[in-house]
Amino acid sequence: METTSHFVSPTSGICEIDVLRSKILAYIQSNRESKYRLIIGSDSQPKNGTETDFVTAIVIHRVGAGGIYFWKRRLEKKRYVLRQRMYQEALLSLGAAEEFVSIFQKDGISKMDIEIHVDIGTGGETREMIAEIVGMIRSSGYMVKTKPDSFGASKVADRHT
Repeated sequence: METTSHFVSPTSGICEIDVLRSKILAYIQSNRESKYRLIIGSDSQPKNGTETDFVTAIVIHRVGAGGIYFWKRRLEKKRYVLRQRMYQEALLSLGAAEEFVSIFQKDGISKMDIEIHVDIGTGGETREMIAEIVGMIRSSGYMVKTKPDSFGASKVADRHT
């Protein structure tokens, strides 16, 4: 498994940044009357006891009518404990969000238009981290969703870890 420096589309493979931008804009412009949610989420899995596989997904959700997504993999030759993994997932999502905003700033997309989905919730081991991680993301200017509403991380990114 290798680190993917570019985003990947499940339907068309690796996308350079300009191709990613074009695909997203074409998707949104194909139905301008619809409402869209721009979502970024990350998930991770330990691999082989010595590596950690991180996947970050960008989801363009056409509310009530599906959506498209792109994802990027980062394989780190480091073992993380759960707390470190959750923070790293959040930081990778924030980094992708900043990259997304810089790419689309000419198109009128700002931080306020993006939701960051984190793979933490009140029912598991991650419940103790909710206030810290949610606070970190909100203080960066983004909306944040946790489980069970964080499908960008817990369903889409998880599909590729």
